[in-house]
Amino acid sequence: MADIPSHALPSHARVVIVGGGIAGCSIAYHLTKLGISDVLLLEQGQLSGGTTWHAAGLVGQLRATHNLTRLAKYGAELYEGLEAETGQATGYRRTGSISVGRSAARTEELRRGLAMAACFGVEMQEISIADAQAKIPLLSAEGLDSAFWIPGDGMTNPTDTTQSLARGARQGGAKIVEGVKVLSVERAGRAPSAVITDQGRIGCETLVLAGGMWTREFARTLGVAVPLHAAEHMYAVTRPMEGVIRNQPVLRDPDGYLYVKEEVGGLVIGGFEPGAKPWGTHSIPDDFFFQLLQEDWEQFEVFMHSSIRLLPEVANAQIRQLLVGPESFTPDNAYCLGAAPGWDNLYVAAGFNSVGIASSAGAGMALAEWIAAGHATMDLADVDIRRFHGWEWNKTYLAERTTETVGTLYAMHWPYRQMETGRGLRRSPLHEKLVAAGACYGQVAGWERPNWFASPGQKPEYDYAYGRQNWHENHRAEHMAVRKACGLFDMASYGKLLVQGRDAERVLSRLCANNVAVEPGRVVYTQMLNRRGGIEADLTVARLDSDRFLVVTSCGSTGRDRAWIEDHIPDDAHAFVTDVTSGTGAFSVMGPNAVALLEQVTGQTLDDAACPFGQWMELEVGYATVRAMRITYVGERGFELYMPGEMAAYAFERVTEAGTDHGLRLAGYHTLDSCRIEKAFRHWGHDIGPDDTPLEAGLGFAVKSQAAYIGRDAIERQRQDGVTRRMMQFKLEDPDVHLFHDEAIWHDGKLIGRITSGNYGHALGGAIGMGYLPLALADEEKFTIQVGNRMVPACASRRPLYDPRSLRVRG
Repeated sequence: MADIPSHALPSHARVVIVGGGIAGCSIAYHLTKLGISDVLLLEQGQLSGGTTWHAAGLVGQLRATHNLTRLAKYGAELYEGLEAETGQATGYRRTGSISVGRSAARTEELRRGLAMAACFGVEMQEISIADAQAKIPLLSAEGLDSAFWIPGDGMTNPTDTTQSLARGARQGGAKIVEGVKVLSVERAGRAPSAVITDQGRIGCETLVLAGGMWTREFARTLGVAVPLHAAEHMYAVTRPMEGVIRNQPVLRDPDGYLYVKEEVGGLVIGGFEPGAKPWGTHSIPDDFFFQLLQEDWEQFEVFMHSSIRLLPEVANAQIRQLLVGPESFTPDNAYCLGAAPGWDNLYVAAGFNSVGIASSAGAGMALAEWIAAGHATMDLADVDIRRFHGWEWNKTYLAERTTETVGTLYAMHWPYRQMETGRGLRRSPLHEKLVAAGACYGQVAGWERPNWFASPGQKPEYDYAYGRQNWHENHRAEHMAVRKACGLFDMASYGKLLVQGRDAERVLSRLCANNVAVEPGRVVYTQMLNRRGGIEADLTVARLDSDRFLVVTSCGSTGRDRAWIEDHIPDDAHAFVTDVTSGTGAFSVMGPNAVALLEQVTGQTLDDAACPFGQWMELEVGYATVRAMRITYVGERGFELYMPGEMAAYAFERVTEAGTDHGLRLAGYHTLDSCRIEKAFRHWGHDIGPDDTPLEAGLGFAVKSQAAYIGRDAIERQRQDGVTRRMMQFKLEDPDVHLFHDEAIWHDGKLIGRITSGNYGHALGGAIGMGYLPLALADEEKFTIQVGNRMVPACASRRPLYDPRSLRVRG
């Protein structure tokens, strides 16, 4: 029930939240906990009536990344005590969960998850099949290879939990009104000034869009891309069954795409199937609350077969109901949270990929803190709405991708696994030439990118594994070509942002920790920091002339970095950001022979005197004039070449024709990654991020600006107080074991860190990883890395294991 009649809507509220599902109520609850009581939540139907009410209510803790796990753990803790706080029952039960594996590959995945759980502070252990049966008596051991127990997992009643959060919000002073539809938003400059509802105008200073599956279309009217799409999610509810124990653990069988939980002595049987059914592609009815979709027993058949195999007594169970309801999914299976690009004080919380019950508590807490502080208080890059680029709201793309993303929740999470739907949209000018050369493509931010190149007669396709995959030897050949001769990397997908205007230098000097007020022709490696000194962006800035700078950043963070720059351009500044990625062709030539090759192609001298490291110059590659930047991300001499997109294929032809005499080899992004890890170059989003400072990451050399850059006070305090941890490089002693990320680091029997990124270092003869250590251990050399259930000896180094003095880079 609404706490005030709709005809008495206030004329103004500091914060207006649109949407009364569990996410919206969580945000309202957490805002009041921070002392912000002037909060108005508007729900067009009834609280929890969209997606929340029919959710399965599972509360799992372990997620794909450290920070998402941190938020999920917070949710389990909050729900456990929420009823006592608000007086409203939640139905929360801490039952624990058991995941079973049916193959050696799945067991390896779960064992790697075991190490990851240890890093993330989640209690998890491998148990025997017999122990699993003791906890779930109806469980059949047939076909099972392993079982894993997380005692802190549980379940809750979604509607009751939402009502409890709503009651807590009201107790803190928030107003919640049902039956009010928001029609549009008034804007004053970059910020919302009012919402127009079907019952009047309400002024506001901050607006939060938490409307679930309705959010995409409403946000689109505001120019904000929230790429989510509803899919049918279904589960069957049985009548009470003999042998089912009250509060028995949630059971997950990912090989069968299945989860099973106990409910009133019976079972709830559901899952996430391959080939899911999108729903509501073009629109979602406004009055779709507390409604279900038509039963589809044919679609449910995969779950029925899996459940009978796992729990044979299900074959004799009476099915009380097959419940089918829509849930929202995003293209990358991570929810959308945070500040909307192009706006001030407009936030999004939507697209929870069927983990909204478990995630909404933490998401609400994090977003409330963001609103109160005016900036994110923790690293939320995994779910930051600014990770998208705008094109992803295409309905055809979303509908097709949704058929796959639902199933990937329980599919094998292979290293380097590539999505198969929504492919082929963004292509480099070199795409067809690289296809002809045997490129096996992956995808990042919609870009098709060559990850590795097949040999003649070899199919350019992945054969996934946790050990050496089918492209290992191809990778070795590419990697060693870069180290011993030269390699060519397609860089079309890299973000290229043109920052220009008479105040461009002032704006970038305020944002960049390194000095970018340099002469035209210089290229500066720098970070952009938040007020805590954390790294919000890691990029290069090339000064083109007095009022133009070219900012080059990674493919995945282009939209986020553009938003960060635009959000920090003062109102009185004459500066503008243009994304010129699509119009700019780019490739790099790297390796000991790169300079000789380019000298042959251009007829120009390119030694250190002519173009020192950190400079750019114009070169003529045949008929094409290109901008050549002397910089590297692989640890070898070379140049990044930038030219108009229509000239890229021509320039590529000239370089590759001459490359035969210099050992030139086409190289993919797996090689780019392995070379940069071998040289200990950091990668934003893995090794560095908003919770990591340059001093902790060993990037203090790039903090040189004399300007009052954002984050300077925090950095100077850290310089004075000293750091407590340090980024290190690790090499496994066993050359047959591979590192990827989130493997646990042990020392003297104690867990002291995790691998932030890893790859195979062919020049060093083993797997190489990065990771932070407590400062007290930074001079130690011997460690153990937990890879699945194996403890592998490793050596550690502060300095890069490959070319520690960077002699190869600078020539």
